Amino acid sequence: MSVSSSADSSGTTETTGTTETTGTTETTGTTGTGATIGARAGLGPQPSRRLFLGVAAAVPLALAVPLGVGAAPAYAADSAYVMGYFTESPNGLGDDYGLHLAVSSDGLQWMPLNQNNPVVVPTAGAAGLRDPFIMRKRDGSFVVIATDLKGTDWNRNSQYIHVWDSADLRTFTGYRLLKLHDMTTHSWAPEAFWDAGRGQYGIIYSSVNSSGHHVIMVNYTADFRTVTAPQVFFDPGYDVIDGDLVVGVNGVNYLYYKKDQALVGARSSTLVPGSFTPFSTPVAQGGTEAPTLVKSLTSGIWYLWGDTYTPNGVFYVWQSDNLAAGTWTAVDQRRYTQPLNSKHCTIATITATEYDNLAAHWGRPAWNRLKSYNYPGRYVRHSGFVGRIDPYPFDPYTDARWKLVPGLADSAGVSFQSVNYPARYLRHYSYSLRLDENDGTSAFAADATFLRTAGLADSSWSSFRSYNFPTRYIRHADNLLRIDPVATATELADATFSVGY
Repeated sequence: MSVSSSADSSGTTETTGTTETTGTTETTGTTGTGATIGARAGLGPQPSRRLFLGVAAAVPLALAVPLGVGAAPAYAADSAYVMGYFTESPNGLGDDYGLHLAVSSDGLQWMPLNQNNPVVVPTAGAAGLRDPFIMRKRDGSFVVIATDLKGTDWNRNSQYIHVWDSADLRTFTGYRLLKLHDMTTHSWAPEAFWDAGRGQYGIIYSSVNSSGHHVIMVNYTADFRTVTAPQVFFDPGYDVIDGDLVVGVNGVNYLYYKKDQALVGARSSTLVPGSFTPFSTPVAQGGTEAPTLVKSLTSGIWYLWGDTYTPNGVFYVWQSDNLAAGTWTAVDQRRYTQPLNSKHCTIATITATEYDNLAAHWGRPAWNRLKSYNYPGRYVRHSGFVGRIDPYPFDPYTDARWKLVPGLADSAGVSFQSVNYPARYLRHYSYSLRLDENDGTSAFAADATFLRTAGLADSSWSSFRSYNFPTRYIRHADNLLRIDPVATATELADATFSVGY
């Protein structure tokens, strides 16, 4: 695992020595080795579990719930966000079923931590997780819960979820499996909320109950160690998965979930199980699942994140200034960038100090990705040592990671060093960009050096002018990268990129 110098390579992750398994009213001790940090081996292409809906009652689907509005008392001014997720890539090269973290100052542009490696990995149950959820509890600390599943074995039943406690998302303690029910099914995509009327936390999750279809269940808990008997929280009479709940928005509670291939909302003036009724206009981009609702910290805008499985692993975002209306407008992909290979996210708010502490502890990425301005679903990569832009996601995903180093011919410029072929740099040859080994010549250095300027189509983005052909800029044409003179609006857009993660 590669960790930047600012990160503690040990992760300072504490282990507990025992894994506590708790059921509806009983506690059973089982041994475990605690939490570890490290990358997991890929398991190949990952079909969506949603393809299995209705195939068998023993193969249900998931839920997701962001931190509810009003779920914790005010203690400090939140001004940033943390995202939790696991990772998958098309051919399995980026598959990792541990907890990954990213941070953002605006909730749209995300910076993965720990070089996009996991910060903690479950060791009990399936020894892997999906669908993590991060919640700040009433005392200001965090709890992390997640599906007990590694990979895509949708036939695997588990009545348990993974649980960690964390004071600061830098250390994780008390790792345990928590038993939610005795049904022969799973407990997918658990999320939690504070129910002030009960004075307890609710844990919702997706299971197939006696109805034979997917419903959203709920258990209540005071400590995430023992729980009450499970109840049906939401069952409209058809398969529903991936519930995401926000609490107390102008006296109304909103539950978003996946129905068929779209995201749909339900609402209730109470948190009583069975009280939610569907109301919203469905939204989707291809097959869409895993809704995550999050409110802007600087405006009245709400964002709805959705995770697609056609193709697998692309996040889309919609926005609304009125949750009660139930209508959403797609957000331009230029405005947001998901963490590399991220799947089924959870988003919680944090303070500026927590943002800084997380970045310092886990480390900022030692690499960047470059997104196309006029094709924001495409990223700069090399393939067959040819420079191009391709739709995200793709494998090898490492082809799109670059180190922006001081220019080989002029340190005021920049050169693009490949992360997976560090002896090679992006350079132009006959005006086409390709990835070549540095031969140490001045000609190579000049060909591989570019001057970064304000974006030609958008000054908040970037453009890159050739060092030795200063009238030419890096641009894409028919998805291939080259250096050309640029003048038209299309050419200016072709030559504009974001430098992010």
